[in-house]
Amino acid sequence: MAGPSHYIMPLPEFDKPVKILIVASPYYKDISDNQIAGAKAEIEKAGATWDLVEVPGALEIPTAIGIAERMSNFDGYVALGCVIRGETTHYDTVCNDSSRAVQLLGLQGLCIGNGILTVENRTQAEVRADPAQMNKGGGAAAAALHLIALARKWNKAEKGVGFTREFLMAGDAGSETSA
Repeated sequence: MAGPSHYIMPLPEFDKPVKILIVASPYYKDISDNQIAGAKAEIEKAGATWDLVEVPGALEIPTAIGIAERMSNFDGYVALGCVIRGETTHYDTVCNDSSRAVQLLGLQGLCIGNGILTVENRTQAEVRADPAQMNKGGGAAAAALHLIALARKWNKAEKGVGFTREFLMAGDAGSETSA
């Protein structure tokens, strides 16, 4: 499986601009640079734009995404980092906590492609980060783009049953109903 061509789904098309924030931890700079290159290429291929911020480590990635969601106007996020197993249990903590935090943000409705690598050794990380090999940065960007497309599709859907955003509360001016 080489390069971005192995993605099962074609990239979505957008009728309005898409702005993505790439949040990367350059703890392993060469690996991070490859992840970022893969993500940027995939975002640009979809006609979207990106900004990049760097944070110290994988544990800070979800926090940065949460801050950006509250204080900025991004449509989606790409989380990029690399955690290589060491001699202590710190690896397990970083893997589990960063993954859980990204997942919780996603369950709140954020469109996040998770490209935080969790590997046994540097060789595995290099292969996964390389845009010409497994291109996990590009895969994370593609995931974010697909989630943005899905969110936009459902945001447009008008429900015929149940409450809508424009329902009148009992007692509102112009309402003939009373509670």
